[in-house]
Amino acid sequence: MKKTIRGDDHLAFIKKLRQAREDADLTQVQAAKKLGATQAYISKVEKGQLRVDVTQLKRFAKIYSKDVSYFLK
Repeated sequence: MKKTIRGDDHLAFIKKLRQAREDADLTQVQAAKKLGATQAYISKVEKGQLRVDVTQLKRFAKIYSKDVSYFLK
């Protein structure tokens, strides 16, 4: 099993990130295409194996039609 970088706040964040993708009716492949990334990248972010920076968070928010603050509550 791969090591994760999870804390309670990070677990809450990735749960919201995954939920936002599902609410947007996007698969990981579709989300990756919109981000110009790979499905593996989306998977690793959602599993807590990669963190996202502010710029990436803004891109996720845009494709998921969410305000950035949604992910930080």
